[in-house]
Amino acid sequence: MRRAAVLLLLLSSALAALGVAAPMAGAANGPLAAVTVTGAAAAKPTVTFHAPFTVKKTTNQVVTAGSGAALAKGQTITFDYVLVDGRTGKELETSYGNTPGSLTLDSSKTATQLVTSLTGKTVGSRLLVAIAPKDGLAKRLNNPAVKKTDTLLFVIDVKNVRKPLARATGAAVAPVAGLPTVSLAANGKPTITVPAGAAAPTQLVTQVLIKGAGPAVTAGQTITVHYASVKWDGKPFDSTWDRGQPIDTPIGTGTVIPGWDEGLVGQTVGSQVLLVVPPAKGYGTSGSSDGKVKGTDTLVFVVDILDAY
Repeated sequence: MRRAAVLLLLLSSALAALGVAAPMAGAANGPLAAVTVTGAAAAKPTVTFHAPFTVKKTTNQVVTAGSGAALAKGQTITFDYVLVDGRTGKELETSYGNTPGSLTLDSSKTATQLVTSLTGKTVGSRLLVAIAPKDGLAKRLNNPAVKKTDTLLFVIDVKNVRKPLARATGAAVAPVAGLPTVSLAANGKPTITVPAGAAAPTQLVTQVLIKGAGPAVTAGQTITVHYASVKWDGKPFDSTWDRGQPIDTPIGTGTVIPGWDEGLVGQTVGSQVLLVVPPAKGYGTSGSSDGKVKGTDTLVFVVDILDAY
């Protein structure tokens, strides 16, 4: 659970490009011939063009072809990226120097234009994508500096293909008596029941419910998780299961609430972990910025750790 709901809406995967990126090959007769991408593969690229730049139809071009396997629909990839506004020439976002993005090549989860552009490309490639205004991605960014009529330019370095679990899997662990109880639906979605009349713990409680057989999560990694949560009064608070897909978030870096950093670092991939988070380990005395969590709220999370990278 992040302190501020800052999630990459459209991006989420990265592939480390191989070699040195050069001006694009085979684009001389296309609209992307006006855009030059330069820079070493492992470094942040430089995108050069005369603004304003626009396309009527979303198009893509391989800047440098990678030597890895071809990407297929349904796969989850990690990538580094730079996002530039074609109208102004200004950079809007980048993952370089930060956490790589991650996305699933599935149009129900990721912008169709990115899925189409990336499918069939190879791991290790550097790709330039120009997304036309008519496809609505500029509007969906909800950035006041971006107009809905702007063309968006992505440079994407595809790093690798990941295979996150769909749900926690491993050996069941008997929880300590007196904690909130958890029941699972057929698809793995948890339902949390807080014991009636019980006093909220004043210290962080971490209880493994399922012990996964994967590697241990280390501080500084990004984890893929499904989670459900309620307040200590039993009222649901937030759930990735209800939103239909897991999230990726850095862990052990202060990006999420302290209860997550302390309770999830060291757990193994595949595990399901119950966290009871007092205010001091959650959003503090001021509560959450959106007002949904008060400064006195104790929160209960059930977190499935699906991957770590």
